[in-house]
Amino acid sequence: MRFQSTGYTPLMLLAQTCALLGFACYAVVLTSLQEEWHLSNLESGLIASAFFMGYMLAVPLATALTDRIDARKVYLVGGLAATFGLLGMSFLAHNFWTALFFMAMNGAGLAGTYMPGLKILSDRIKSGELTRHIAFYTAFFGIGTGFSYLCSGWILSALGWHYVFGIIALGPFTAFLIVWILIPPLAHEKWKGPIAIRLHDVFPINKWKLVLQNKKASGFILGYTAHSLELFASRSWLVAFFTFCVAATGEHFFLAATTLAGVINFFGVPSSILGNEIALKLGRQKWVFIVMLTSAVMGISLALSTGHSWWLIVTLAIGHAVFIMADSATLTAGLVMSAQENIKGAAMGLHSLMGFGGGLMGPAIFGFVLDIAGSRSSQTAWVWAYVAVVMWGVFFVLYERFNGWADEKHS
Repeated sequence: MRFQSTGYTPLMLLAQTCALLGFACYAVVLTSLQEEWHLSNLESGLIASAFFMGYMLAVPLATALTDRIDARKVYLVGGLAATFGLLGMSFLAHNFWTALFFMAMNGAGLAGTYMPGLKILSDRIKSGELTRHIAFYTAFFGIGTGFSYLCSGWILSALGWHYVFGIIALGPFTAFLIVWILIPPLAHEKWKGPIAIRLHDVFPINKWKLVLQNKKASGFILGYTAHSLELFASRSWLVAFFTFCVAATGEHFFLAATTLAGVINFFGVPSSILGNEIALKLGRQKWVFIVMLTSAVMGISLALSTGHSWWLIVTLAIGHAVFIMADSATLTAGLVMSAQENIKGAAMGLHSLMGFGGGLMGPAIFGFVLDIAGSRSSQTAWVWAYVAVVMWGVFFVLYERFNGWADEKHS
């Protein structure tokens, strides 16, 4: 079966949604595993962080390979890796260490599908406005993760946590099948024969140094790191937070905690797109400053809302989700626009690596602070945990405000 070049986009959007179904599985089952395996909050957070560790370890190699071979081949390997990681969590994981391994494999699988999927599109779309296709592709990250919360929650309530990972494994496997069967290989690959990938291709340190010497570009990268730390910490612990709120008040929300987290996640999609439009009017740096400070206030307010009515908690959770995502597209677009053309690829690679590095640290920091501040049953501990992840955005704003980060209106 063959499609016109623009017909590849719907297929890749569907594949990406399927590939991301495993993203929130662990966040949904976190409290169940914590009780069954007797995990501390730090250990629970480290398992969530292992997903991002796997991504960070695999993404430099995956992106380097897409410059040498058809990205479709990298995608197929990534789809299988994510599938096996989820199946491992379902059938083989039984404690902290085994969960670390299989969650890292799941994260590595995402690294083999997300950016390589974007490369599949850019290699095959030769007509029309490519940036529009890319905008839809990146926006669908939020849609895929939202469905991940919803589907995982439904499966958990009906069948138990083992089935969450086992059934959701069909997601990345379906993505594998879509790309394998419906996306044709490139007619002419750039490289034939053995693939020679050198260390400096995977980790272009010299190019990264040049990127960081650009004050404007390095500002967007640091901002993206702080943004990702807060974002992924919040997503990893939101279901557990809602569960605590229900236990604290005895008042049930109008939706199950997992379903509610999934619905809230969808608010990030329009928030990111509209935030970028506002940034074009105000200036990217100014908008990033406003969003990060507001997000910090919303996050702490959310933590302080425990014990109050469910409608207030849900309103603040939506507000926090909206403002976490309101600068996401702005930070990435700012980096792309400010990086030098000859090192733009390396800049985007560093941007992704640093962002998921923040994602790696966020859930673990949140869990560690929960432990030392009084455990998951203490409202004070939740407040300090939220402070521990939102404060990095505040530090970033203060640092860049006094470091002279440029604030040109259309920079």
